[in-house]
Amino acid sequence: MTWDEMVPLLWENTGQTAQMVIWSTLFTVLLGLPLGVALVVTDRNGLFPSWPLNRVLGLVVNVGRSLPFIILMIAVIPLTRLIVGVSIGTAAAVVPLTLGAAPFFARLVETALREVGDDKVQAAQAMGAGRATIIGKVLLPEAMSGLVAGLTVTVVALISYSAMAGAIGGGGLGDVAIRYGYQRFETTLMVITVVVLVVIVQLVQTLGDVVARRLARH
Repeated sequence: MTWDEMVPLLWENTGQTAQMVIWSTLFTVLLGLPLGVALVVTDRNGLFPSWPLNRVLGLVVNVGRSLPFIILMIAVIPLTRLIVGVSIGTAAAVVPLTLGAAPFFARLVETALREVGDDKVQAAQAMGAGRATIIGKVLLPEAMSGLVAGLTVTVVALISYSAMAGAIGGGGLGDVAIRYGYQRFETTLMVITVVVLVVIVQLVQTLGDVVARRLARH
């Protein structure tokens, strides 16, 4: 394969990878952030203590995290077809990507929130703040640096997951690596695909680290 053929192919599939990661990141935050908050506030010493609910949420998160992503992609094909109407392609890959990353992100949210000192929560309670206000104006803002760091780790994981999505026709750089690099023995294209993925991961990690450090200072 010539450079004139590789460049458009890589450009198109890099765009597909970006599309998968961006949309799945959005849905992961929408699902994982409330789930992580719920894990903290329903704990025994939380703002809304509920041991049975906490155990159920913990079980859901643990099951979601324990499933290998390649198996999850295949297992949720009926759900993917129900939601987006197709079982292959970039849009279809967003469903398993979100379901695989949301429990992972929820645990990172839980960890970040637990690092907020109890004294700050108690001070807010002493000032008459309600429980919802404490979550929105104390817990989440104080944990913002940790939340950004956790989101960065999640996005990097989603980039890795998106490469695996190519195994079932999800498109993106993973699809290029499998169809051209592996099946057609295009070694050069395979190496370039890996390099592009590494560069993307480094950019995401660097940006996330910068933002997290700035938030930590404030």
